[in-house]
Amino acid sequence: QVQLVESGGGVVQAGGSLNLSCAASGFPFSSYYMSWYRQAPGNERELVARITSSGRANYQESVKGRFTMSRDNVKQTTVLQMNSLKPEDTGEYYCHAMPPDRTVGSWGQGTQVTVSS
Repeated sequence: QVQLVESGGGVVQAGGSLNLSCAASGFPFSSYYMSWYRQAPGNERELVARITSSGRANYQESVKGRFTMSRDNVKQTTVLQMNSLKPEDTGEYYCHAMPPDRTVGSWGQGTQVTVSS
């Protein structure tokens, strides 16, 4: 049974930093692509960052240079380091695991990030 548990969300002032963690279990983590998505009320869920099984990360343009995604295949976790946060980064952040066959995969429950101005 796939399990993804996000943590690290909270409230931070603009310009601050926050680290989100996703703890994974129940699947061969090292062979999966891992992603972070976010969703604000009234908006569609959008991809923030994605990291391949080999550790190559790519980012949504709006967060490039401010966010860093990494993974630890031993601890089976992925981390999103968020720096220079802006109010528009506010939203519910979700961890997603995509298997090698590129089916829809699984979602975590989400963690709230609020950036105040």
